[in-house]
Amino acid sequence: MPVPWFLLSLALGRSPVVLSLERLVGPQDATHCSPGLSCRLWDSDILCLPGDIVPAPGPVLAPTHLQTELVLRCQKETDCDLCLRVAVHLAVHGHWEEPEDEEKFGGAADSGVEEPRNASLQAQVVLSFQAYPTARCVLLEVQVPAALVQFGQSVGSVVYDCFEAALGSEVRIWSYTQPRYEKELNHTQQLPDCRGLEVWNSIPSCWALPWLNVSADGDNVHLVLNVSEEQHFGLSLYWNQVQGPPKPRWHKNLTGPQIITLNHTDLVPCLCIQVWPLEPDSVRTNICPFREDPRAHQNLWQAARLQLLTLQSWLLDAPCSLPAEAALCWRAPGGDPCQPLVPPLSWENVTVDVNSSEKLQLQECLWADSLGPLKDDVLLLETRGPQDNRSLCALEPSGCTSLPSKASTRAARLGEYLLQDLQSGQCLQLWDDDLGALWACPMDKYIHKRWALVWLACLLFAAALSLILLLKKDHAKAAARGRAALLLYSADDSGFERLVGALASALCQLPLRVAVDLWSRRELSAQGPVAWFHAQRRQTLQEGGVVVLLFSPGAVALCSEWLQDGVSGPGAHGPHDAFRASLSCVLPDFLQGRAPGSYVGACFDRLLHPDAVPALFRTVPVFTLPSQLPDFLGALQQPRAPRSGRLQERAEQVSRALQPALDSYFHPPGTPAPGRGVGPGAGPGAGDGT
Repeated sequence: MPVPWFLLSLALGRSPVVLSLERLVGPQDATHCSPGLSCRLWDSDILCLPGDIVPAPGPVLAPTHLQTELVLRCQKETDCDLCLRVAVHLAVHGHWEEPEDEEKFGGAADSGVEEPRNASLQAQVVLSFQAYPTARCVLLEVQVPAALVQFGQSVGSVVYDCFEAALGSEVRIWSYTQPRYEKELNHTQQLPDCRGLEVWNSIPSCWALPWLNVSADGDNVHLVLNVSEEQHFGLSLYWNQVQGPPKPRWHKNLTGPQIITLNHTDLVPCLCIQVWPLEPDSVRTNICPFREDPRAHQNLWQAARLQLLTLQSWLLDAPCSLPAEAALCWRAPGGDPCQPLVPPLSWENVTVDVNSSEKLQLQECLWADSLGPLKDDVLLLETRGPQDNRSLCALEPSGCTSLPSKASTRAARLGEYLLQDLQSGQCLQLWDDDLGALWACPMDKYIHKRWALVWLACLLFAAALSLILLLKKDHAKAAARGRAALLLYSADDSGFERLVGALASALCQLPLRVAVDLWSRRELSAQGPVAWFHAQRRQTLQEGGVVVLLFSPGAVALCSEWLQDGVSGPGAHGPHDAFRASLSCVLPDFLQGRAPGSYVGACFDRLLHPDAVPALFRTVPVFTLPSQLPDFLGALQQPRAPRSGRLQERAEQVSRALQPALDSYFHPPGTPAPGRGVGPGAGPGAGDGT
């Protein structure tokens, strides 16, 4: 439920202590000073142009303290205006220059020349007044006789009578000497309204001022002006700015009495109200009743805007001046709100989060305007310790992964490459301070974005082939016989190809529809290996099938070469080399996490150990054949298909069909076992114990 509004009842502002003021007679400004000093009002309306501070060649008078007092300036007993008296206290700064030695000039100085120590000090004191909507500057001249000059001591004060200001207004006063030898003094004076004056009946402008109440009803705020019938007055709403003039929001001339309704969404802490009678030289009264209102502060944050100017500078635009704290954090695309950096970097001049009262108010990402379009980069956080020790971690949704690391995250798998990119200057530095640095390292070459044109060609070929395949009714009928399986392998030698053919034939005896390049050489030659593979892969995955990667020493070597260089070897894409051609399409599935559920791996016992398969491909199950045939056949079933009790029986059936080819490969007729080893480069007979 909405926060209830509390009744605010104000009549021309809060009620200060009632003041009894001294009266000054006459309209003229005047000045007077402490005994022993002489002063005069040089000009009561000058242009204030304070220059730079200049060094003092000798002793000078400088203002040290500024004091104000409220008085009444009256033409007659019942015709007075509120006036501000200002006293400026002065002191001597600097020293006389020592006279030259008389003997140096051959005698005493000319007796007609006055000694510097006998000269008086003179200063011009400027007073600057600013009170909306008026501003004024006056110039006072003061002289101090030499007898009163005591270095570093106060010599007295000069008093100015007086600056007329509106009731209830805020007056800002600056004072400095001309030329300026010290920084200017400044003072802010809040003037009382009519209710705070004992002699309000002596001020004509108080007689007809409208009395204003602020009340609330639900989501609306009412400004109730209790004035007499046919009383004409002006009312304006404005934003009170700390720097610069107020910003007008609304203004009307009205006839009383009036009730003005404001929507609660229009309220902010600096929203002020000004009222005045529509009479010549009338006093304007200002109140700001929403400074402490919690709902107004909530509206202020909703209206605030945060804009990044550069990577390390920002602009916070809000209707009112407000304190805020900026902090550097990070967020994955489409993820949760920004997470703090651990350990944190310095937050000065950073505009990612803006907090107030320990609550997040605004958030802006560097990607939005500073770094261009969103990229698939990884952020590396560098932390620096004593003795130039440094450590690096990669920011990921799971946290900050130390580099190097053996974790299973994407950044950990590519940790060595990221560190090499950082050392070779391929990463962009986003932040740098004494605690550490933040780097953005590109990932496009690891997910092979440069193969976008190849992907496009694959898609075009797939689209054309899909139309042809849709016309083949025999493929539609075959789809009902079982799950589709695309078998990929590296043609290491003719013996291994015969072994692959035996496995494919054995799998066809099960409810599986097997596709392998051995049975599609004519189609493969006509279309090319890339187009043939992409069409088969697309059809297999669209039908919920599975791609089987059959690893051999040659396949492991090709994968390692591709992962290291990002390109195939010299013999890439031969007329029947589907495996080599498939790497440009298979690897993105693994790098982008799309492989689980759509791919399985397999290798033959005694030919290759599963640990020899590159780590990237071990994110899907890798089975050894024929020892793990039951699990392998289970993985080839439909994902939601119930486990058949005949699975062990089918595994034995495939094993019997596969055994002659295994014996022929590992023990060729009439030849001794060649003693092949395990791992890349091993051949038939590895680890058979013979």
